[in-house]
Amino acid sequence: MKLYNSLTRRKDEFQTHTPGHVEMYTCGPTVYHFAHIGNLRSYIMEDVLEKFLRYAGYDVNRVMNITDVGHLASDADTGEDKMLKGAKREHKSVMEIAQFYTDAFFSDCEKLNIKRPDVVQPATGCIDEYIKIVSSLLEKGYAYLAGGNVYFDTSKLERYYVFNDHDEEDLAVGVRDSVEEDQNKRNKADFVLWFTKSKFEDQALKWDSPWGVGYPGWHIECSGISMKYNGEYLDLHCGGIDNAFPHHTNEIAQSEAYLGHPWCPQWFHVHHLNTNSGKMSKSKGEFLTVSLLEEKGYDPLVYRLFCLQSHYRKGLVFSWENLDNAKTTYEKLLKRIAALKPEDGPVDQAVVAEYRQKFLDQVGNDLNTSMGITALYDALKAKTNDATRLAILADFDQVLSLDLLSKAEQLRQQAANQAKTESAGGYTITGEGDPEIDALVLRRAEAKKAKNWAEADAIRDQLKAMGIELTDVPGGAMWKRV
Repeated sequence: MKLYNSLTRRKDEFQTHTPGHVEMYTCGPTVYHFAHIGNLRSYIMEDVLEKFLRYAGYDVNRVMNITDVGHLASDADTGEDKMLKGAKREHKSVMEIAQFYTDAFFSDCEKLNIKRPDVVQPATGCIDEYIKIVSSLLEKGYAYLAGGNVYFDTSKLERYYVFNDHDEEDLAVGVRDSVEEDQNKRNKADFVLWFTKSKFEDQALKWDSPWGVGYPGWHIECSGISMKYNGEYLDLHCGGIDNAFPHHTNEIAQSEAYLGHPWCPQWFHVHHLNTNSGKMSKSKGEFLTVSLLEEKGYDPLVYRLFCLQSHYRKGLVFSWENLDNAKTTYEKLLKRIAALKPEDGPVDQAVVAEYRQKFLDQVGNDLNTSMGITALYDALKAKTNDATRLAILADFDQVLSLDLLSKAEQLRQQAANQAKTESAGGYTITGEGDPEIDALVLRRAEAKKAKNWAEADAIRDQLKAMGIELTDVPGGAMWKRV
């Protein structure tokens, strides 16, 4: 497999420290609000990457943090802690906010068929690990105390800006123009490893440390959690492209200074989901969530397909028109699969193996998911029987996770139920194959036949209250949920 490496800025042959085994780390959410679909694009693509690695024969240990403390409003160690901001907004405790939005995040992931990582660790559960690392960095001279806080000294490194070719002067203080310089820093690129109460008197979560009561900086959390669960040698680190600097840059700096050897050779960054007005973000109010998609009648897997149709290293523009196109594509694809006959002959394993190798080659070229979608159509056109076509599709869906066969089977069952819903008197009911609804429709027909108009009207009102729209047609009735 070849994968683009943000560190080398080229497609490299994927290699691991231990042959056949992948230690994988994913930057998880800061759980102060719902995840918007731009955030979730990264998690969809990381999910596909993990599943493809397993599909290709690797054993994978994937670790994800949950940031429930230490992530400030600016990535450059200024502003309010995002968790405290969420707690104030909703008049709840920080931990109540953290639990609620952690649950909401994984609920969204489940709807999008994103597999839960092997290890999920809230940042507040590894305080001892951070203190151990910070203490070592102070002893080695890579960190210093100033204004009550502990800072990492970037001037001690031969190279700090590992993800770009910028000179130090090219990067503004605190990353963003609106951020004021921290006067405690010796160098403008230095970053906080541990905050004490000298930084925020009202910080909700605080722990004892050798430097005073306080809490960890955002960057140290990922290093500490990864080292605890992935070990000293990480094979693959994932995240959104906006995390490359300063977050991932700082992770590398502190981790390699602490360990004394290279830490993670392969970095995988997913690019932004944009709207027509620019990058999607919570602060702009462009707050599109999975729940909103559902309210508007979209299956969340339509959004997954929308993401898979594009390459992860390209910006993706969201619009309702584009999502409608993905919905049409998904529905047509399911109908084509539903038309296949599962009992049509034995599965030809040689043909399945042939198409599996093509899929490995195509998607294995820098996680080319658009070619993975093309492979589905190639399978539908394969010169073989339907049972073999379905086996190929099931094989590919281990990676794509679009529920192709199960949803196609639902369509088959609906069609079968519609075909057999006919009363002895020749009255045909066309609907979604729900026996309870069909029985009510038939009772209404019998009431009308007996000229019992009051009962017929009562049943129609009952169906309407159940969200059923009923239409009389020659020789029967049609119903649908609205």
